[in-house]
Amino acid sequence: MSECLNCACVMRSMNRLNNCQVEQLEKNHAVVKFKKGASIIRQGMFSTNVVFLRNGLAKMHLNGPYHEQIVRVIKAPTYLGLPTTFGDKINQYSITAVIDSEVCFIDMNVFSMVLRENSDFSTHIIQELSKSELETYRRCANRTQKQVRGNLADVLLDFADNIFGSDEYTLPLSQSEIGNWVDASRESINRLLSEFVSDKIIDMKGKRIHILNKASLQLISQYG
Repeated sequence: MSECLNCACVMRSMNRLNNCQVEQLEKNHAVVKFKKGASIIRQGMFSTNVVFLRNGLAKMHLNGPYHEQIVRVIKAPTYLGLPTTFGDKINQYSITAVIDSEVCFIDMNVFSMVLRENSDFSTHIIQELSKSELETYRRCANRTQKQVRGNLADVLLDFADNIFGSDEYTLPLSQSEIGNWVDASRESINRLLSEFVSDKIIDMKGKRIHILNKASLQLISQYG
């Protein structure tokens, strides 16, 4: 069976693509493995391919007026950088592998052809972009209106519920990166994690997190 037929990208869209379109994707893509910390997309560089995160985890970050800002943590499988790819062609942000990841680079012209030929597939892509945009708006509102304690609770719950699917996991980001994500200092993140441990809300050994009292963490998230 072809590589594309086994790919989560195509599997989610199988009923939208015909055999010819799958074959075109098969012939015009390349799969690249990235080690943790490797750059997948660089801000300011020319965008020449549609990028799909097949496996792994990545962070989206961009250069601001004073420092680099983490915007999102992205879990596979999902597209990366589509607004840039079909916008002004210049990457408006960077994406870096948070853990070892596998990325599929698809020829932009072939992908565009499939979009033009297949309205169901185009609708699927629009829906994916819309979900991503709405989620970004929600996170922005939370980050600016909640205190650091509530934002940190959001991060821990997001990793548990949406990234790892378990209340026990290894933090994929450093405390400095988490602080950057929620607009707080590393010292504030360290202090709050220690408080969560003291209050028996979480157990923490190194970067290994075990959520002990999820209800309390959800209350902290809710009331920020």
